[in-house]
Amino acid sequence: MAGHCARAGKSMYDKPLSDHARKYEEFAASQIIVKRRLTKSSGQIGTSSMTNVSLAQASEIVDRAIAHGREQGYRPLTVAVLDSGGHLVAFKREDQSSLLRYEIATGKAWGALGMGTASRNLAGVADQRPAFMNAIISASGGRLVPVPGGVLIRDSDGSLVGAVGVSGDASDQDEACAVAGIESAGLTADTG
Repeated sequence: MAGHCARAGKSMYDKPLSDHARKYEEFAASQIIVKRRLTKSSGQIGTSSMTNVSLAQASEIVDRAIAHGREQGYRPLTVAVLDSGGHLVAFKREDQSSLLRYEIATGKAWGALGMGTASRNLAGVADQRPAFMNAIISASGGRLVPVPGGVLIRDSDGSLVGAVGVSGDASDQDEACAVAGIESAGLTADTG
C-alpha cells in the first residue's frame, strides 16, 4: 500500500498507527481485489449474488434503536438503514432531532459501507491520517462521516447485508443504539 509500511506499523510520516488505523489498513489491503463473475447465460459481467437487509429487518433496527435511546434517556435520534449497495431501506427522525441529523446518520452508514469498516474505525484513521481522510471525504462528495455511530450489519453467515447510522446524541451512545437495533433484528453488529 502506497505510503504505508505494514511491517513497521507506521505511516508514511513515520508516526505509529493507532489500533483503529492499523485494523483499517489491514482490512483495506484485503479488499483491494473485488471478484466479478461472467454470467454464462447472458455474457454480462455482474457481481456474485449479494443479500441485503430486508425492509422488515431494517424497520425493526430503526424502531429498536430509537427505543433503546428512549430507555437510556438519550437526546432525540435519527436512524438510517442502508442495504449493502448503499440504498436507503428505512429511516426515522424523532421529533426535535436537529436539521442535519439525516445527513449525519446516512453519512455514518454510507462511510462504513464505502470503506468496509465501522465508522468508529474511520474516526481512528481520521485522527492518525487527517490528509487521507480529507481526501476520502472529498472523493465521496462529502457523504462520509468518520465518527462512531455507523455500524455494519452482517447476517448469520457473516455476509455484509447493510449498515445503520445513528445520530443525535454523543457518538458512543449513537453506536450503542445502532448495535441494539441490529441485534434486535437477529443480525450481527460489526463495530470494527
